[in-house]
Amino acid sequence: MLEITAGSMRFTARWEIDKAPKTCAAVRRLLPLRAKLVQARWSGESAWIPLGELQTGLDYENHTSYPGAGQLLLYPGGISETEILFPYGWTAFASKAGQLAGNHFATIEGGKDQLSELGRRVLYEGAQEIVFTED
Repeated sequence: MLEITAGSMRFTARWEIDKAPKTCAAVRRLLPLRAKLVQARWSGESAWIPLGELQTGLDYENHTSYPGAGQLLLYPGGISETEILFPYGWTAFASKAGQLAGNHFATIEGGKDQLSELGRRVLYEGAQEIVFTED
């Protein structure tokens, strides 16, 4: 399981290994990941973690532009910078360059009821510290 801490909130996520094995492996190599979770500018009810020019070497794998709340995506870079998208509600993944698709690599199971509060904090209180580890 993927363990996620954002401030006082705790989440657990199921790896989507069967559908996105290469993406799961790439994210695992980043662990432990400590970053800032910020409100997405073009994607609706979602936050994101900028990873800049990180080269993942990935292509599309289990990709979507419309993830549900708690369906974590890794955008492997290309049109926009590499990032992790963290949807907390309705999301249409996009950037200033237009619609994007990201690789769905994990799904929040534990703490899903806190997603809307996480979204409220990111939107109204600003960037939140977030840590990803593996159990």
